[in-house]
Amino acid sequence: MFDLATVRRLVRYGLVGIATNLAGYALYLVVTHVGLGPKLTMTLLYVAGATFGYVGNRQWAFRHTGSVLHSSTGYVLAHAGGYLLNFALLHVFVDRWGYPHEIVQGFAILLVAGYLFLVLDLLVFKGEKAGGAAS
Repeated sequence: MFDLATVRRLVRYGLVGIATNLAGYALYLVVTHVGLGPKLTMTLLYVAGATFGYVGNRQWAFRHTGSVLHSSTGYVLAHAGGYLLNFALLHVFVDRWGYPHEIVQGFAILLVAGYLFLVLDLLVFKGEKAGGAAS
């Protein structure tokens, strides 16, 4: 299913994601603890994390050498979908069903990360990658 180049991109993507999301989740817990709502906090941190993650994902995880305009536009659209998925998970599982937001957000990070890897690899950063197929 995945070739060696895809596995390498997945590992690099995972490392960028771990760094970004550990810091973001820690901030999420602190900010919601002091009183800001879960969805507003997630929104603010999602934008910050996605912005920071673009550079790491484009340059290192996917080693993309194609158009910055094309990849940044696709990246924004991919993250819009990821944001909506995250927001929907919080809305359904926290607001409607009463699950603790801390746990739901933790799982949402993992689900959104999987969605984003597929979209970024197959659509946004496809094609022009430094080092060819063995990147």
